[in-house]
Amino acid sequence: MAKPPRSCATKFLYFVFFCIILVIAGAFAYRFFEKQLMRWALVPGTEYRDVPLPQGANYGQAALWIARPDIASNPALWLPTGVQRNNAAPRAAIFFVHPTSFTESNAWNAPLDHGESRNLAELFVRSQASAFNGLGQVWAPRYRQATFGAFLTNNDDARQALELAYRDVVAAYEEFIRQAPAGQPIILAAHSQGSMHLMRLLQERIRNAPEASRIAAVYLVGWPVSLSADLPALPLPACENAEQARCVVSWMSYAEPADPSQILDVWDETSGPRGPRRGTDMLCTNPLTGTRNGTSGADRNLGTLIPNEQMTEATLRPNTVSARCGPRGILLIGERDGLPEMGNYALPGNNYHVYDYALFWANLRADAERRLTAFGPAVATP
Repeated sequence: MAKPPRSCATKFLYFVFFCIILVIAGAFAYRFFEKQLMRWALVPGTEYRDVPLPQGANYGQAALWIARPDIASNPALWLPTGVQRNNAAPRAAIFFVHPTSFTESNAWNAPLDHGESRNLAELFVRSQASAFNGLGQVWAPRYRQATFGAFLTNNDDARQALELAYRDVVAAYEEFIRQAPAGQPIILAAHSQGSMHLMRLLQERIRNAPEASRIAAVYLVGWPVSLSADLPALPLPACENAEQARCVVSWMSYAEPADPSQILDVWDETSGPRGPRRGTDMLCTNPLTGTRNGTSGADRNLGTLIPNEQMTEATLRPNTVSARCGPRGILLIGERDGLPEMGNYALPGNNYHVYDYALFWANLRADAERRLTAFGPAVATP
């Protein structure tokens, strides 16, 4: 007996079932091959090409900055609801280098007029550099940042892209030093790619510079700082306690179960000024206590920035995120299921890299205040 023809409804159900199988298979494929997929999607397949600055542009011009004192209503002045603005005279000059906001795979560096990366960089300055605006005026440059994919490979194109970005950071810092009040203490801060460039700036440009004596604190957040290969080449030691000035703070945030191999696999293939980084421990400052290493419950968290759905505003919510320094110096922030909803930007391995500042915004603000107070009066550059 011949089988009756399948109805349209039956065919549709078979099609839906087939799609479900594909989705499940895709999820398993991503789980096991996410590193390779990220490299394939984000590492540029083109050769490195220099991205020129606009004709006649230089860091003496406000157009090359996201934030500086003569830019009214700049993103670094933002405050979450309920935080009072400090109208006292500026006590410090803050130089902040924003993280990667360029993710295109058709170029190794971002043109300064790239709209999407400009907007995202401004969002980062608002949510990160704003933590320091109670202490003084923030300077945050635009720069021809390397694309995200440059951090997933060690090839020559990636190295050239990072070198171009670093040259911009150096030029911006030189202008900052020329214009910032000579008698003010300095706070240096950055995130991710910005922290990588700032660490190199400290090692190569600032280490023996006259203004080095004015640095009250350094925040190298979201970038691994090897205790043996990197830290000894910096002009300042690690911060051991919350009341210490003239020292370095650093952490990298992961929810549990944490898998930092996406970062460490590449990092372990590199060397710092004092030797290979492979297998070395990283500097981990607990942002809830201001001390090196250690464990703290969420009750010490003064406020996490919780964004709205549009990522246009955020409110402070205290007592939400814990912190403990784990193996190799990774900052562990508790089980992912127990964390507040921060948005859709957690990276593979439960990497909360994008939220390194937001998770501890209020504690970071208090930390910088303590360290600046401990630093004391301004010291004029000789």
